[in-house]
Order: sequence, then C-alpha cells, then structure tokens
Amino acid sequence: MATPLKFASLLILTSALVAPAALAQTNPAPADSSADSAAAPAGAQAAEEAPPEVSVPGGDIVVVGRPNANVQRVAPAVVSILSTADIARTGEGNIAGALGRVTGLSVVGSGFVYVRGLGDRYSLALLNGSPLPSPEPLKRSIPLDLFPTNIVASSLVQKSYSVNFPGEFGGGVINLTTSAVPKDKFLTLSVGGGFQSETTGINGYTYYGSKTDWTGFDNGARNTPAGLAAYYATRQTTSQITDEQNRVLASSLVTPHLSILQRDGTIPPNVTASLSGGTSFDMGSDTTLGLIATAGYSNKWQTRDAIQQFSSQDDLSFKDSDFERVTTTDRVVVNGLLGTGIQFGDNKVRGTALYIRDTLKSARVGIGSRSPGIATFQTQDAAWYERQLIDTQLVGEFKPLEGLSLDLRAGYANSQREAPTETTFEYFKTNSSTDPYRDQYQISLTGNVGTRPRIAFSDLNENLWSGGADLTYKVIPTLNLSVGYSYQRTKRLTSRREFQLSADNSTPTGVLLLRPDLLFSPGVISGKGQNGVVNPFGIEANEVEPNPIWLARLRNHAGYGKINWQVTPEILIDAGVRYEWAREHVGRVSAFATDTGVLENDIQKHYWLPAGTITWEFQPDMQLRVNASKTIARPQFRELVVQPYFDPETNRTYRGNRFLTDSELINAEARYEWYFARDQRLSVAGFFKHIDRPIESYLSLDSSGNSASTYFANAPKADLWGAEFEVQKYVDMSTWSDAAMFAARRLVLIANYTYTKSKLKVSSGDTTIGGNEQVTPASAYFRDGAPLTGQSDHIANLQIGMEDTDKLSQQTLILSYASKRVTSRGVTANQPDVYEHPGFNLDFVWRQGLNLAGRDFDFKFEARNILYNKYKEYQETGSNRVYYNYYNLGTTFNLSVSTTF
Repeated sequence: MATPLKFASLLILTSALVAPAALAQTNPAPADSSADSAAAPAGAQAAEEAPPEVSVPGGDIVVVGRPNANVQRVAPAVVSILSTADIARTGEGNIAGALGRVTGLSVVGSGFVYVRGLGDRYSLALLNGSPLPSPEPLKRSIPLDLFPTNIVASSLVQKSYSVNFPGEFGGGVINLTTSAVPKDKFLTLSVGGGFQSETTGINGYTYYGSKTDWTGFDNGARNTPAGLAAYYATRQTTSQITDEQNRVLASSLVTPHLSILQRDGTIPPNVTASLSGGTSFDMGSDTTLGLIATAGYSNKWQTRDAIQQFSSQDDLSFKDSDFERVTTTDRVVVNGLLGTGIQFGDNKVRGTALYIRDTLKSARVGIGSRSPGIATFQTQDAAWYERQLIDTQLVGEFKPLEGLSLDLRAGYANSQREAPTETTFEYFKTNSSTDPYRDQYQISLTGNVGTRPRIAFSDLNENLWSGGADLTYKVIPTLNLSVGYSYQRTKRLTSRREFQLSADNSTPTGVLLLRPDLLFSPGVISGKGQNGVVNPFGIEANEVEPNPIWLARLRNHAGYGKINWQVTPEILIDAGVRYEWAREHVGRVSAFATDTGVLENDIQKHYWLPAGTITWEFQPDMQLRVNASKTIARPQFRELVVQPYFDPETNRTYRGNRFLTDSELINAEARYEWYFARDQRLSVAGFFKHIDRPIESYLSLDSSGNSASTYFANAPKADLWGAEFEVQKYVDMSTWSDAAMFAARRLVLIANYTYTKSKLKVSSGDTTIGGNEQVTPASAYFRDGAPLTGQSDHIANLQIGMEDTDKLSQQTLILSYASKRVTSRGVTANQPDVYEHPGFNLDFVWRQGLNLAGRDFDFKFEARNILYNKYKEYQETGSNRVYYNYYNLGTTFNLSVSTTF
C-alpha cells in the first residue's frame, strides 16, 4: 500500500506546483505598485499585512530610536514570530505543529515543544504574557497541541532571556497571543474533513461508552460507581473493609459499556468545523469597543499497529517481552474564545476568556509473549481521558503621562484531567500439550501467570492565579527604564485510585473463560455457589497504591528592573536583573484514616537572575547580537510525586522522586542577522548553556523483572552548545515566463537548520538520589558524555512554495528533519540508551481562493507525512535491536473550506 500511496501523493504535488493562476479567486484588489510589493505577504487581499500583535509581560516590545516594521529585527532580544499568515501557510490545525517549523524547535509526543533540543521542562509557555496551568499529570508545562490555530493571532518564541519574563527559562519562552479585537465586522465559517491511510475505513477497536462520546462530553455513564463511592467514604484500605463491602466494591468496578472492546471495521473520517466573528463599536470621545468570539470542533481518529518490546540484558540478547499492540483513539477537541476590548485614546483594556476541552477515547488490544515460558498473552485496555483548560485574563495598557506607560494584568486559569475507569484485562493461553484449555484464552485472575485485571480512576485539578504590573518611563528619547512585579500561585491536587481484581486459586478454569463483564458481575461476586457459599470463587478487589492522593503547590514572587538604551544610532543595550523567590511543595494527602508518616518535598529558594543583550547595527541592514543570562528550571510536579503513573502513549510507567531540586543555567549566545530585503533575512548564531543539576530520566527494572519504570534524578552537570542558520527569501517569478500564471507570483524559500551537542558531566565523586531514595553514585544512573534526554543533534526545516501577491493562492512543500534523540536511559549503566528516530517528514499545503456564486471561498488541501515515515524508538547494540515503539504513522489527507460573511 505504501508505494502506490507515495506515488499518488507526489503526483498531486507535482501538479499543484504548476497550477495555473486561473484557479485563483476573481475580482482581486489592485496590486501594490510600490517597490516592496513583490515581498508583501500573500493573502486574500493585496493589502499590506499589519505587524503581528504580540502581548508579552511589560506590554509592547520596547525599541527606541530604531523605527522599523520588522518586529524580529527591532526587538531587543532574539525572537522568532509566527504571524497569522505564517501559521496559515503551514496549514497546521494546532499551534504546536506550526511552531515545529521555527528554527531550533521540534515537537515531541502530544504537542510538547522542545527548544534547541532541550526537553519540555526548559520551554515556558505563556498566553498573552500570563502563565498557564497544565492538564497533564506528567508535566507542569502545557501541551501546545491543545491550542487550535483559529484562536491564536501570533506566536512569539524568544530564545535569549530578558528579565521581564519568568526566570524559569531554559531553552526559550513561547508566548501565544489570542486573536485581537477587530476593526471591522466579520463572520467566518470553516468546515473540513480528512482521510488517514492507517485508520480511515480500516479495522480498529473501540468500545461503546455513551451516546454522547462523539461530542467529547460524557453523559454521566462514567460517574463514580455507587460501590466505589461507598468505599471512598469509609476511608479504609481494602484489607480493612468487611467482606460484604469488598464484594460491593469489586462488583462495581467493571462496567460493560466502558470496558468491553469491539472491532470496528469502518473507522470514520476526520471532521473539523469552526466559526469566528467579531465587531467593533464607535462609542464617541475617541473610544472604541470591540468584541470577538470563536468556536471550534474537531473529531480525529488514529489507529497505530505498534511493536513494543523490552530487554533487561546489557547486550539485548533476548527479549523479556515482545508484543504487538493495536491502539485506536478518537480525539475530540472543543474550543471557544470570547474577547472584549475597549480603547480610549492611547489606553487599552482587554478581557479574554478561553475554553478548551480535549478528550481522547482509547481502545487497545495487544498479543505477545514474555520470557521465560511459552504462554501467549493478550491484553485489552479501554480508557477515556478528559483534558480541560479554562483561562480568564484582564490586561490593561495605560499611558497616564507623557513618556510613562503602565501595564497591568491579572489572570485565573483552571485545568483538569479526568481518566475515569481505565481498565486493563490480560488473558493467556498456556500452549502446553498437557493443558486441555491450552488453545483458549483465560483471564489472568489466579496463580502466577499474567497480570491481574486493573481498574484505575484518576483525577487532576489545578488552579493558577497570576498578576503583574510593569512600569516604563522614557527618561530621554533614547533611554527607557522599566520595573515590574509578578505573582503566581499554583495549586494542583491529583489522585489515582487503582484496584486489582483477583480470585481464589481453586477457581475452575472454565469460569476464567468468561467475559469480564460476566465474571465480575454482582450475580457472580455476590451470588451463592452450589455449597451455599457467597462469592464462591473468592473474587476480591485490592487497592494497589498506598499513597493515592497528592497535593502540589508553587508560590512565586518576582521583581525586575531593566534599561533599554540606544547608546548610539547603531548600538542598543537591553539589560537588567530579576529577583525571584519561590516555594514549591509536594506532599501526600491522607486518603485513609490509618495513614501515618510524612511524604513530602519542600523547595524554597531565591535567585538573582541577570540578563543582557547588546545589539550592534554595524551596517544599515546588518546587526550583531550578544546575549548572556542566568536562569533556572524547577522540577515538575509529577516528577516529585512518589506514585506510579502509566502513560498509554509510550506504554511506560513513571514514578516520581521527592528529592529532586532546581537546576541552574548559564546561557550565552552570539547572532549575526542580515535583513537584505523586506521580510527577507539571513541569520547565523552560536549558543552555549551550562546546566547545574539537570533533571534526567532513567529506566529501572520492576520486581517482576520483565518490565521497567521510568524514574527521575538530578544529574551532576551538563553542557550544551550549538549553532543555528536561518534564511527567508522571496524570488519574483514574473520574469520566468511570458505566461500570465507567473505575472504576480513569487517563489517562497524558508530554510533553517540547528546543530546541537550536549554532554552530561559525571565525575567519580558525584552522587545523586534516585528512585530508591538513597544517596548513590551518579554513575549508577548516568554515563559521562551521554547526551541530554530529548536532544537531537540536527534539526532542519525547509519550505518551498509559490504564492500569488494579488490573490489567495499558495502551494507549499514543507520538509522537516530531526535526528535521533534519547528518550530514556537503559535499565543498567551498561545498557544502551533508548533513542527515538524522528527522521524526515514531508507535507504539502495548498491554499486557494475561489469565487463561487458571487462569494469568496478559501480552500485548503493538506497532505501530511507524504514519505510514509514510521515512528521508531529502540535500543541497539551490535546486531541486537529492541523496539520500545515501532509503528506506521500513515499519510493524512485533509480538505477544508472557509468563507467570510
């Protein structure tokens, strides 16, 4: 299937890149006749695109004495900005995908953006300059694939630190600015659909759930069962409650429509829809009121047929487990945004309310073997994950006096993640010639074969309050002084109640052949056997985690002062210092009346964090930037929690370490920039980072010996260095041919490449505290000279496209590449690391304006992963290779259309 699919995809691309201009929408606006018209951004109208709106701490990007429309050029720090037009050109449905095209950025897993090869812990995400809570149990940083592109007006990536940003800054900060209040009325409707080669119309797995699952909202079918609620109310462990209470609990854990998988041979296509509108009102007295609202819905299916293996041997000579697992997910995203703003004179007040709900319905079937033994195992997993973000903000920008500006901001955000009724059932067939049931699957409920059924109920609730004030005074036309204060308080409560079902070892094998919904029904568990004994098979529930509930808090006070000084017309200095005090606390919450002892970690530290950037414009279109700074990185909440957490995407269990501590970073960078034409540039940069006590992950064997969990520990030190190259060039195509199709077209060339190298530094006397909570030589976990987790040596992006400067007509090929990167250390110091191999990815996006029945429409066609790239994550030594995850990603085709009323 792959070869014909590749050929068809490339044929589509070849045709698209020579598409005649006659397909463009009619009745265009007149072309700009100025000298810069060839470089003006393409769009539905030829009007020049306004500079992107950027909302950051401290208000507007302050530049004195250097007027220029290019924000990247005049910004006092190293920034990359994706405008609405840039985001549209990539065709991505969420902002994480669009950011993956920025120099030095790569997207890992479910929307986590890595800057310069550093993990997501070193990337800070803000919305309109305010912090965001994360709905992910494993992260304090937010997955950016939550943000559909229809609610983002621009995205700023700042890679050099400036003190108006939070000090928790490693690789960079990503600041999203929501859609601005419009000057004119508009109403835009967009609908689309898609086909996925590995999913659509092909066999997959699902379960019933509820009638409203397609909306991303449960109808109450997943509410806490009455028997489980009664158990929670006792505040006793499963070993302390009565037999009758245990029977009620056990019989309430398995719900048929939430746990019984079914094969579905007609997985539906993907669908998307969005509606946005805005208007403004002239209130008189130089006052304008604006309103904007957006709403969106998407439903996307994906099936992965993955090989997942594990070896505990240093030489990987044999596999402790070897499984093939087919996972089908249905991801539903619902979002809405309401923005209001009022402008009076030079003052602005804006309020924003954002709602995002991301639901994943997952069904997985796996078949494989474990060593030693000849048994075949089959696992079945069903889960429902709800992620929700509600964010409210109020921002004011005031200019009370000449030369004085005051920016105020306040925000409240809440994120939630619920995973009700995660069920895992494992069956086995013995394949033994002496077993009469050798070729029939029986549930692993007795004896020592297989893993007992597990049902988990997880909940996360995080509240984040933030506020800040920034005051800037223009002392003289070339000198600005700024001071600011910010406050942040985060509170996260997480719980994971996991239960294991087991039965009496004398239970007849014939009974173990029953379906789980029958075997664990009240009639079997609470019924009487032939001998009159209640619960004749001794089925009982046991809660397996002794510390199921944890509370995490972070409180942060920060203040800064900085100068922005245009020393000469060619030299700009932006420098300052930030003071941060923070307390991060994680502790166990008592879930049982008999809980004793204290499990907690308290990190209370303060820092002085200086930063400075000098920009020298040594030629009218050329400049050199030099930056140095000190920043920090704190442990993420989940990494501090001594509690297991299973990640279904990676098929791994994670356990925290309450002895982790902050990392400190020293950053330096030098950059050459050449702006040789409007919106065209070339830049070359070199950078260096020294990290003290970086937090790294490693694998450790579980007691069973045939699986491993991922733990965290502070490595002693690490160094990271590298270089970046970026070029953006437009080529006028009107001279290529006399054909009318080239008259107003230009070739778009955007390329960037980042080389990064990192090394852990581990000496003989270095120690750390790992998952065993004991002071241990660091060499037991980390190898001197090994790369940092998540760091790719090479990251490259190339965009080649054509676009019409008069009309909406864009055809863009997007090629990206990331070299292998470590996802985890081996289970022993002598075992090779686990590497992810992203490789090459080729996409094509065609945006075309058409006029149909007197109305303008914007059509968009996307072909993703044209090269049919596979996901590969494995260990390798010699000729031995162990795949942690290996599956076809498939090729996706999407078609959408939008129109504005």
